[in-house]
Amino acid sequence: MAERAVEMKLELVPIPVADVDRAKAFYADRLGFTVDVDVRPADGVRVVQLTPPGSACSVGFGTGLAAYEGAPGSVRALHLVVADIEHARADLVGRGADVGPVVDVGGGVKYAAITDPDGNTLTLQEMAWRTGAAF
Repeated sequence: MAERAVEMKLELVPIPVADVDRAKAFYADRLGFTVDVDVRPADGVRVVQLTPPGSACSVGFGTGLAAYEGAPGSVRALHLVVADIEHARADLVGRGADVGPVVDVGGGVKYAAITDPDGNTLTLQEMAWRTGAAF
């Protein structure tokens, strides 16, 4: 009999940034992420964690930990899946985010690009079959 795989839930994606306060403001104010954590548990250590609305996975950045030592701007194409990309894009633009145009790549898939102040990129994605209860 096959053994069931151990359940694992992706909780946090570290994002390397040059300026923690600037990144926190961008993700909270421009993208509307919820600030879950902003702590300084030890000298030289800061941990900031934010979660996109409706997501079970968060992003994090900070100082003083190996998880945050990557080159700022090196994260590419974190996908933010939305039910209605036009509505999501309009909301983010209304918050002051620079969001690229919606691109329909066919097959019911649409994308719009976002770049944070450090050059890390995020992608709004709509998939026609992931709406309603399937979203």
